[in-house]
Amino acid sequence: MINKIPKKMLLGFMQVHILIQAKKEPFFGLWMIDQLKNFGYEISPGTLYPILSKMESENLLIKDTKLINGKNRIYYSITESGIKVLDVAKDKAMLLFNELVEN
Repeated sequence: MINKIPKKMLLGFMQVHILIQAKKEPFFGLWMIDQLKNFGYEISPGTLYPILSKMESENLLIKDTKLINGKNRIYYSITESGIKVLDVAKDKAMLLFNELVEN
C-alpha cells in the first residue's frame, strides 16, 4: 500500500519528522535513519543526506561538525526559519486531520 503513496508526499512527511526531531535536539544522520524507521520509513544514507542538504540550503536546518571519539560527526539543528515552517506544517496538519476525521 505504501508504494502507492506518491514519493513527494512521503518526502514532505519525512521532512516534517526531521524538523520535529531537530527542534527537540541536534541529531546526526544515522540516528535520524533509525528514528524514521520508527515511523515506517525505510531510508538509506544515500537518500537521507541529499534531503538534509536540501533542507540546509533552504535554511530549515543548520549543520555543525563536532569531534566525537576522535571522529568528526555532523549534527543538524533547526533554524528559526525551520521553526516557522514547522509551525505552519502543524497548523496545516491539524486542518487536514480534522478533515480526515469528518469524512
